[in-house]
Amino acid sequence: MKKLSSSEVSELSAGECLREERGRLGLKQEEMAQIGGVTRNTQGSYERDERRPDTGYLKALHAVGLDVLYVVTGVRTPAHIGELTEDEEVMVTRYRTLPHDDKKSVRRFLQAIADDVAKNSN
Repeated sequence: MKKLSSSEVSELSAGECLREERGRLGLKQEEMAQIGGVTRNTQGSYERDERRPDTGYLKALHAVGLDVLYVVTGVRTPAHIGELTEDEEVMVTRYRTLPHDDKKSVRRFLQAIADDVAKNSN
């Protein structure tokens, strides 16, 4: 099993991840609460880490795009191949045509960039 690097796991609490997801979805607290079948006060208590949401709430919000894995674990759900942007699809297609050693070089290059970004963001 692949061990995740610290740059792949959010340092935010579950409530903070939930609040971030609400913002990503463009929902107000009241709207998210309504979708999840809870009151606005309950929604606020989830976002303040005073309470934990149940599975019914999470399932209802997953139906409108909430990244449940991220809220629960701090790890973003990987994008499916069909969810790539046009530029990403071109890059993946080109990557797949490379010889094995060149693919290794590309992976090392990308990892070096990601490590540098993570180092500079702290």
